[in-house]
Amino acid sequence: MKRIAAVILVLGLTLMVAMPATAAVADDYKAKCQMCHGADGKGNPAMVKSMGVKDLGSADVQKMSDADLKGAIENGKGKMTGYKGKLSDKQITDLVAHVRSFKK
Repeated sequence: MKRIAAVILVLGLTLMVAMPATAAVADDYKAKCQMCHGADGKGNPAMVKSMGVKDLGSADVQKMSDADLKGAIENGKGKMTGYKGKLSDKQITDLVAHVRSFKK
């Protein structure tokens, strides 16, 4: 019984540690990316038309390396603002993983 309680405690603590990171990346995406890329990554229609925003789930975006995606987030791409110095390296790495979640 003690062993089961210990496993439940460890799993519970693991989830508690993991959940804030997931919530944090969702908050970062919402604050920095969603206005142009949309909640679903497909792009805000007005921004797609005026700024050429790409669908984050598209083959063009998904075939980019993690380093290329990180570079685009850090330095900007086209009319997109860069976030180097505004987001931590971990936040940017987490956003790259979030972009990967839009894969079709």
